[in-house]
This record gives sequence, structure tokens and C-alpha cells, in this order.
Amino acid sequence: MLTIESVSKRFRAGNWGIRDVSLNQEAGVLGLLGPNGAGKTTLMQMIASITRPTSGRITFQGKDLAKEPDALRRRLGYLPQDFGVYDNLSARELLRYLAALKGVHGAQRIEAMLEAVNLHQVADRLVGGFSGGMRQRLGIAQALINDPDLVIVDEPTAGLDPEERVRFRNVLSEIGFGKLVILSTHIVSDIESIATHIAILRQGQLIALDTPEALLDKACGKVWQVVVTSDVLAAQRDTLNISSAVRKADGIHLRVVHPETPLAGAVAAEPTLEDAYLHAMSFEGPGAPVRQTS
Repeated sequence: MLTIESVSKRFRAGNWGIRDVSLNQEAGVLGLLGPNGAGKTTLMQMIASITRPTSGRITFQGKDLAKEPDALRRRLGYLPQDFGVYDNLSARELLRYLAALKGVHGAQRIEAMLEAVNLHQVADRLVGGFSGGMRQRLGIAQALINDPDLVIVDEPTAGLDPEERVRFRNVLSEIGFGKLVILSTHIVSDIESIATHIAILRQGQLIALDTPEALLDKACGKVWQVVVTSDVLAAQRDTLNISSAVRKADGIHLRVVHPETPLAGAVAAEPTLEDAYLHAMSFEGPGAPVRQTS
């Protein structure tokens, strides 16, 4: 469905946003993880045909997006990181307008999307009075309004409360059958329950690409639990990859990602996806071979 072949993007200032990224992805949900500045937005903009790669090639269902961008755009749902709105329109009017631009004119589809993102009760309010989270939900609705084959969402849960995050994950999970959904985030919990594959970017390079299960398997035997005092934590903080620290009555309970026992008294723990992400970020180097499972 989507193939990225040795894609790089170099900006006019000379810095690289993406360097030599390759992947092949079929239908499902691809979680794109990485810290801020890792190149996630740059990669997604190239996939969405907003900007062209400096080198390499991106194809969707066999069509070269640099040569035939319209072949994708008719089947694309895109939610950028900053979704602009017309403040003087109601949510229903704005969604109707954006739907018409995409060739969708049925009122039933518009009402269904308003309900899916929990905006049906405020659909006639002006968007100018919406909170950041409500605007984000409207952005999600417009990205899905044309029933796209490829859905690209960039940091979609920013500004959403926990209940809205769950609702959004459920919406993406439901549409992920037979379609490709690419969800960019730096929050592991946004994708851990819905991603079929996870790609991890660091400094513009792809350092891991695998199923969640395979990433967890790689982190097995490299996650540890230990209870330490505040003094020990202060002395070791800069040398340990700490995935969590919880203060309790008997001391500070640490989860540490390390190839071998990091401290006396540490015991092996079952890794979480957060641990697996930290393991990849810490021990998978740029340029190391990336193995993709089917």
C-alpha cells in the first residue's frame, strides 16, 4: 500500500529533517514515535504530498506521489499539527464546507462524524468559541469525512482530556481495517492499544520498525525494578535510563532500562511498551540495520 524508498529531506539551511528512511506498510495502524524534532512531521508532510523529498521515492498503491500527487489526495484524510478553522462558522457549517471540498455532500455522513467525535450537541455553536480540544475533535472529523484510504494524523490528542483520548483511539481503531492509518505522537499510550506496527524516529533516522510484540520481545531481560533512597537516585540519575520513578514509604521504586543489572538489588521486570520505546531510543543507533516483520 505505502512504500517509502530511501527518502531524505534536506532544508535550505542545510540541515536534514529526514535521512534515508525506508519502509513498506500495508493496511493497519502505524504508530510513528519519536521526541519533538525527530522528523515525524517532516515525514508525514512528504507522505501527504505537501512537500517533496530531496531524494528517494514515496509510492501509494503503486503511484509515485511526486509525479501523481492527486492519485493520493482524493483518498487522503490529513490532520496537521496546527489545524486552522474559520471562527465565524458553526461546527456543522465548517464540516459541511470542508466535506464539500472533498466531494462529500451527504448530510448523513456529516452528522455521523459530528457524533463520532462527540460534537453533535454543540454543532451549531460558532467554532470561534471552541476550546482547543473541541477544535482538535473537529479536525479529526474533517480528516475522516471522505472515508479515506490513507489517514495521517499529527499529534492528534494534544488538548484532549483522557476520555476524549480513549474515544479518539476507538475511532481510529475502527477505521483501521482495510485502510492505512499513520498516527504521529511522542506519547506511547496514544498508540499502544491500537498500533499494528510502530516506527521510531530519532534525529531524522528510522531506528526501529516492528510490531509492538516484537519491540517488547527485544526489551525482555533489559528492564529492571529496584527500590533506592533519594541519595542514590540523585547520584545515579544521569547514568541510568529510568522509565518511571514512584516515591513510596520504603523508598523510590524505579524501573530502569539497561542491558544488565544496573544496581544492587535490582530484579528483572516484564517490559511495557514505554520501556521498549526507551530501549530502542537508548540502544538502537542511527545506521543500525532495521528489521521489519510482516
